[in-house]
Amino acid sequence: MIHSFVKEVLSEDIGRGDLFERVAEDREVSAKFLAKESGIFSGESYLRALCEITHLSLELYKKDSEGFERGEILGKISGSYLQVLKIERTALNMLQHSSGIATHTSKYAKKLQNTSLKLLDTRKTRPLLRAFEKYSVQNGGGQNHRFGLDDALMLKDTHLAHIYDLKAFISQARSKLPFTCRIEVECESVEACERAFESGADIVMCDNMSPLLISEVVKIRNAKYPHILLEASGNITLDNLTQYAQSGVDAISSGSLIHQATWIDISLKMEG
Repeated sequence: MIHSFVKEVLSEDIGRGDLFERVAEDREVSAKFLAKESGIFSGESYLRALCEITHLSLELYKKDSEGFERGEILGKISGSYLQVLKIERTALNMLQHSSGIATHTSKYAKKLQNTSLKLLDTRKTRPLLRAFEKYSVQNGGGQNHRFGLDDALMLKDTHLAHIYDLKAFISQARSKLPFTCRIEVECESVEACERAFESGADIVMCDNMSPLLISEVVKIRNAKYPHILLEASGNITLDNLTQYAQSGVDAISSGSLIHQATWIDISLKMEG
């Protein structure tokens, strides 16, 4: 899967062929990846695939999830001069993008490191980049929520708008879904959470609810439905993350791990 993705990304940049190949002679060279700011390294699997496809040698000094500082050399590639130039932008795009997400995620993960909470991403990913971006979240210390609609049944407000008997719906759904499939219900009020509890949900998401209201939901869950998992989501930022973590939920999910991450500045410099 990674190799096919990398081939497609590389093809997007090469098009009908790198014009520089028509005017330059090839030779053996080496180039280094230089960090121009600190961050968390991510993209190793994709960079290795890229170098395998283009027959370049790769030596990495950092592994996925490891931190680095500005000015550090992250790795070196060597081989054909023309091939190095051909993959330069593709390699940097992947490293900068992936490391940016990992770095941003690590800031959230660090705030939760002394808790048992799970830090989750969402399906708010760029088209065709879901596996790549969710891989980057993992390297930053987060965990993946659903990869797609086939992972678990999640009933959001748009689903619930035309479900008039939630308990009956969930009961019927269980007879048609795989035994291992969980059912999650999105709720925006304490009352909605109680209905989801009573209807037999496996996971209840407290969406866009304040930490105070979620604490009320947690009390009800703990008293009557201790087997049900609670997830907090919606407008959770680094500034209010601790408040949500103290509410008593089992997991916190945030699309911002991906869509609010900024690329890490990394460059490729020729040696010699």
